[in-house]
Amino acid sequence: MVNFYLVEEPEGLVLVDGGLPTHWGELCDHLADIGAVPGDIKAVLLTHAHPDHLGLAARVRREAGAAVWIHSAEAAALAAANPARAGASTERSMARYLMRRPASMRLVFHLARSGAFRPAPVSDPEVFESPATLRRVPGAPEAVPIPGHTPGSTAYVFRHHGVIFTGDALVSYDGLTGLRGPRLVCRGFTHDGASALASLDTLAGIGSDLTVLPGHGDPMAELSPAVEEARRVGIS
Repeated sequence: MVNFYLVEEPEGLVLVDGGLPTHWGELCDHLADIGAVPGDIKAVLLTHAHPDHLGLAARVRREAGAAVWIHSAEAAALAAANPARAGASTERSMARYLMRRPASMRLVFHLARSGAFRPAPVSDPEVFESPATLRRVPGAPEAVPIPGHTPGSTAYVFRHHGVIFTGDALVSYDGLTGLRGPRLVCRGFTHDGASALASLDTLAGIGSDLTVLPGHGDPMAELSPAVEEARRVGIS
């Protein structure tokens, strides 16, 4: 239901998104499998400030001393006493989707059990406002703002690995509608659908041969076909 990622670089590890608070054990298990410890994580890149992406960010900063990076438009929500309540509003009420598809309550219950609605805040993160190469982050990824899902949604590109992390701006599974395949997250989880659709043009200009690693769902083999399919199906 929720993806987060580790990128290995010679200078250290980069955590892309922070999952849920209960994912700490899974993260430590994976680190042990690759012969690493939490202190090897040098940076946390957050695609946006929704609670299912923030779960481990504060703990990794506290225990590993890692810098946390996020678009400036998301910084206030990230630093709020309860980031889950401080995020951007959505275009439509989640309730109408839950009524249409009661099975999606499974997602809500999973998030609640996993502590998603009380993520720890992160004050004074490292921020950017426009497309930038984050040279102080191992691997020097490109940060590409793609607003819509939230005002500061951002994709991170590690070209030398051939991957792009799209957060919830381009996914292959929408837990609220149950739909699979390349798509935008529905309006029940999206701040501005028109901007989200427009940001597909930005994604299309990044490159065609990048593997897409989304916030939800399976990886997508190539960016350009994924963008075209998301544009074709639109936003629910």
